[in-house]
Amino acid sequence: MNKTYTHKVKINKELSSIRLDKILTKKLEKLSRMQIKTLIKSGNVNLNGFPILDPSYLVRENDNFEIAIIKPKEIKYLAEDIELNIIYEDDDLIVIDKQAGIVTHPAPGNETGTLVQALLYHVKNKLSDINGSKRPGIVHRLDKNTSGVMVIAKNNFTHMNLADQFKLHTISRKYQAITWGVPSNQTVEGYIERHKINRKKMSLNNKQKGKFSKTEIKLIRSFENSSLIECSLHTGRTHQIRLHLTSINTPIVGDVIYGKNKTSKYGLDKKNFNKFLLLKNFQRQALHAVHLGFFHPTLKKQMQFDSKLPPDMRNLLDLLLKY
Repeated sequence: MNKTYTHKVKINKELSSIRLDKILTKKLEKLSRMQIKTLIKSGNVNLNGFPILDPSYLVRENDNFEIAIIKPKEIKYLAEDIELNIIYEDDDLIVIDKQAGIVTHPAPGNETGTLVQALLYHVKNKLSDINGSKRPGIVHRLDKNTSGVMVIAKNNFTHMNLADQFKLHTISRKYQAITWGVPSNQTVEGYIERHKINRKKMSLNNKQKGKFSKTEIKLIRSFENSSLIECSLHTGRTHQIRLHLTSINTPIVGDVIYGKNKTSKYGLDKKNFNKFLLLKNFQRQALHAVHLGFFHPTLKKQMQFDSKLPPDMRNLLDLLLKY
């Protein structure tokens, strides 16, 4: 049986007259607003010793809330002998070149064969545990079908330091992507939040809802109906590059979630129809993390790591040049 723990919140004058679900979402950062609403409606929130079932209740100064939160059962994942492409390693961290097709950490539907299990095998379970047993060592992540440079923390000190650098956006990150269409050199900005209908997707808006995001886009080469581009991240939000490129009508080739309905028009271009078929049949999103730079917490120096485009993306570029 899962254990529960109680979180207490006392309302001061500054917080008064705000909805209860909004207050608790701010105070309990690991829970979504929907999860908070469920807790309230399920009778897991007490106001001054009595259950309150109304998420829209406007809190008052000196209100005392007690929230009973179910502590999920920790699952220990077994190490697995999965090949890793290690760029750099020391006592504090590992920098890897992640291959496409591998999930970063276990999740429903992907309980085995993940990067976490490969790392546990390599370091004999010696990874940071700030994120619990599901995501040991994972400071940041790449999507399953995105390849490239990642840094992994071996201990909690390194993890916290790197996490702060990501939070302050002092880490340098560059990606290269093959896109439909030809974007101009530009900077894309907007706010990213969870999609209201499809919870596996994110959405972009300019209404300051969600988290601010900013990507600098540079055109490297045009293939008339497609391009090789480089993206420099000023922020690092979930699906940021994929959303930003779709928003300017140049979605990433192979991205089956974002911009899929914007690619069929390229099939009408008879001159570049062979290129269209090559792009249409590419088996994953053509996105690769080519650069990662950060300040090493222990060595006290700036470190830079680069990764060449993987064979599948290089092969596609060669074929685009041919046709």
